[in-house]
This record gives sequence, C-alpha cells and structure tokens, in this order.
Amino acid sequence: MTIPTNGRGLPGLTYPEAFLGRLAVELGEKYAGTFSAETVQRYVLDSYTALLRTSKVKAHLAIQTKHFVGERLTALAQVAGVAPHDLPEVLYICEQNAGRSQMAAAITAHLSNGRVHVRSAGSLPAHQLNPDVVTALAEAGIPLEDAYPKPLTDDVVQAADVVVTMGCGDACPIYPGKRYEDWQLADPAELDLDGVRGVRDSIIEHVTSLLGEIAATPAV
Repeated sequence: MTIPTNGRGLPGLTYPEAFLGRLAVELGEKYAGTFSAETVQRYVLDSYTALLRTSKVKAHLAIQTKHFVGERLTALAQVAGVAPHDLPEVLYICEQNAGRSQMAAAITAHLSNGRVHVRSAGSLPAHQLNPDVVTALAEAGIPLEDAYPKPLTDDVVQAADVVVTMGCGDACPIYPGKRYEDWQLADPAELDLDGVRGVRDSIIEHVTSLLGEIAATPAV
C-alpha cells in the first residue's frame, strides 16, 4: 500500500498525504527488520482514518495519529515477541473511551508509578473526552491533557495481560491466557459532576486492588 502524495484525497489535515508519508518513513525506519514498509504504511493510514471518523479537533490529528499508530505497532511487535514485554500490560475498554476507561488508565498510570503499561480504547469512541471526567481527575491531581478517545483494535487486545471492560458489550475479542474483568460502573455521560466524582473514587478502589494483585504496589 502506498500513501498518495498528490495533496488530494484524504480529509482532516491541510496536507494529510505529505504528513502520513513522512510518518510512514519515520516509523518504517524505527521498525526496520520488524515490519515491512507496507505494513507500517497500512497501519499509518488505517490509524489516521480511524481517528478522523471521530476527531472533533482536526488540529490535533497529527500528534494523535503518531501516538496511536506507535502504540499499535508496539503492541503488534510485543505479540510477535520482538519488542520488550517487561511490564504488566493493562487495557481498559468502555464504549466511548471518553470517561470510565480514560479515568482507569490515568489512575493506573498514576498509582503504579511506571510499574504498569496501560492502554485504553472504546468500542464506539466519542468525539472528545467528557469534561466532567477531566475536572474530576484534575481534582485528584491526575491530568488528562494528552488523552483522546481512540477505537478498539485487535492488536492492543492481543498485547494485554489484563483486559478490563466497562460496559462495552461483546465488542472485546477473547483470547486465551489473559485475565478478563468487567467492572460495573455508572456511565459518566449520564451523571453530573458529583456523580462522576463517585465513579472516580470507585475506580481508584478497583485499580488499587488490581495493582496489588498483579504485583505493582500502588503508590500512597
């Protein structure tokens, strides 16, 4: 697959083909010997297209695409056994990836102090994060400045050791050898700020318990 460079054909960025072409070359060099140039190009274009469907602020598409495709290629390399898998990998999934799964991922990263690698995704990602979720986490000293809703992809599920679902239905594929949990939590989209704070506190309790069980002692 070749990314067109004629300046036409792909919406979103002013010159998306040029940006995607440069990104494909950059990541192709990074993963040389691991993935073919064609595989990298396919992941770059697929990741950009997936984010474009739901992105509300197009100005952020470039950096989000670079991050998203990097996460996916790293996960793919871990599954293939050619990238380090030194830390427990935890994946949180909810429907919109705008509330519960984002809070859980941020809280896990905060409490584990780098002893866990965490990802989040949504079966039907929203256009943007829930602003009350951002506020509730900021009150706890946990920023969500760089977070954004992203679609669920098979590669990140395969790379995970622990998969936690939160109201995403049957969208998550099941693979043997992984730990699956379903946390019953209210959807922040249906709550006011006080309600979101309650969900945040429940997630903190869940995450603290999970980290203790996977030998990643939570920070005090």
